[in-house]
Amino acid sequence: MGIFDKGTAKTKRSFFERLSRVVVGKSKVDDDLLDNIEEALIASDMGVDTTLKIVDALQDRVERDRYVSFEELMGMLREEIASLLDIDGGTGEVQPFDFAKKPYVIMVVGVNGVGKTTTIGKLASMLRAQGKKVVLGAADTFRAAAVDQLTIWAERSGADIVKQQMGADPASVAFDTVSSAAAKGADVVIIDTAGRLHNRVDLMNELTKIRNVMRKVVPDAPHEVLLVLDGSTGQNAFQQAKEFSKATDVTALAVTKLDGSAKGGVVIGIVDQFRIPIKFVGVGEGVDDLKIFDKKEFVNSLFSEDDFKKKK
Repeated sequence: MGIFDKGTAKTKRSFFERLSRVVVGKSKVDDDLLDNIEEALIASDMGVDTTLKIVDALQDRVERDRYVSFEELMGMLREEIASLLDIDGGTGEVQPFDFAKKPYVIMVVGVNGVGKTTTIGKLASMLRAQGKKVVLGAADTFRAAAVDQLTIWAERSGADIVKQQMGADPASVAFDTVSSAAAKGADVVIIDTAGRLHNRVDLMNELTKIRNVMRKVVPDAPHEVLLVLDGSTGQNAFQQAKEFSKATDVTALAVTKLDGSAKGGVVIGIVDQFRIPIKFVGVGEGVDDLKIFDKKEFVNSLFSEDDFKKKK
C-alpha cells in the first residue's frame, strides 16, 4: 500500500462509487457520463472552476478521438489531474527545504483547529530524525493550549523551544527564537503563529511584524511561509487559502486530516487556483503520518487497476 492510499481512500471510494453507478451498461462516453464526472469532482470539493477546467479538457479529447471507452476516459482524467498539480514543471516528490540556508526559518500560519501545532510537532520530529537541530518558537501567545502543546512536541521530538508568558508580543518570541537558533548553530527554526485575529488587517500587520523582526537576525527570513489547511473542511479550506494569501506571501501548503474525508479533491483545487505547491500531507494521527507530498503517488492513489475496469 502506498503512503497516500490511506489518506485518499474515502475520496476515492466516494468518487468511483458515483461513477460506477452511471457507467453500468454503457459502451462509450456520452454527455451524461461527462455530467456525472463533473458532479463527482464537485462532490469531492475540487471546486467549480477546477472541475470545469478538467471536464472541458476531457470533452475536447473525447470529441477529438470520437470513440472513447470508460477505461480510456479514466486514463485521461488521471492525466488531467496530474497536469493541474504540476505547477513547477517537476515530477514526483518535492524537495521541501534548502538546507544550504542556516538557520532555515519556517513561519507556519493557519486558523485554529486545522492541526497547525501538531503539524509543526510532526515536522520537527521528521527533521530531527534526519539529524537536524531544530528550534521551535511558540509565537501563538494568545492560547495557553498552543504553547503547552508545542512544548510537549518539543520534548517528544528532541527539539529546543523558545517561549514567553501568555499574551507576550509574538514578534518578540519570534525574534528570540531566531536569535537563539543562530547562536546555537541550529539548522531549522519553526515559528508557530496565532490562528485567530480579528480581521485580515490585524493578520497582515502581525505577520509582517514577525517577518520584520526576524530579518534583523536572518536578513532573508522567513525562507518558507507554510499554510496549514484542514482537508476535511472542503470549501472552507479554499477560503482560508484565499485570506492568508492576501495577508502574507504563502509559499507552501500542508494539508491535514486528509484520511478522514471524502473531500480530497480540495488538494487539487487549491493547487490549481492558487498556484501554491503542497509540500506536506497529513494522512493520520501518528507522528509518522505527516508525509512529504509526492504528486505522482498522490494521483496514483486515486486510481488503481480495478478502477479502470467498467462495472458489469
